[in-house]
Amino acid sequence: MSAHCQLTGRKPGFGNAISHSHRRTPRRFDPNIQTKRYWLPSEGRFVRLTLSAKGIKTVDKLGIEKAVARLRARGEKV
Repeated sequence: MSAHCQLTGRKPGFGNAISHSHRRTPRRFDPNIQTKRYWLPSEGRFVRLTLSAKGIKTVDKLGIEKAVARLRARGEKV
């Protein structure tokens, strides 16, 4: 599963891990990505989305119909 949100587009950030002695090594900051299943009443089926925690809150606020409409307007397959 790739670490990016379908709705918000959040992707991993990159930076450095800094040790006590101040040595720097590359690291990756992953977003909180989760796979969630929503019922889409207009189509009478479930859709499975890969969302970040913020994306899940956005779906809760907008509603699944508007969220899926946004994805499809961007050309993403749902």
